[in-house]
Amino acid sequence: MTDPIADLLIRIKNASLAKKFLVIMPFSKLKLAILTILEQEGFLKDVKATEVKKKKMIEATIVGNISHVKQISKPGRRVYVKSKDIPKPLRGLGLVILSTPDGITTSRQAIKKGIGGELICEIW
Repeated sequence: MTDPIADLLIRIKNASLAKKFLVIMPFSKLKLAILTILEQEGFLKDVKATEVKKKKMIEATIVGNISHVKQISKPGRRVYVKSKDIPKPLRGLGLVILSTPDGITTSRQAIKKGIGGELICEIW
């Protein structure tokens, strides 16, 4: 798998469109951090790391309809922004996830702390 973040996002989007509520994907610390943020923001619930056939996996339950998921930084093109240039999709109602020096965080927390970083994805 060349881009695990794209795989994570497309699994969430496809499950939401297909009205499936349980999403299972391979484990990584970055994926778990992103899913934890989505759980805190109310897009997911019951995010937990499990073991299936001796392989670590992540299980998450989708709460509502996720209509838009877009990966911003990709392996071939990384996108970095300063805190004042962080986008606010849907005039602040959408969610942007960033990788900052303080860890994986939302755009609101990054703006509040005054730090920028790499844009990972936007979702609403």
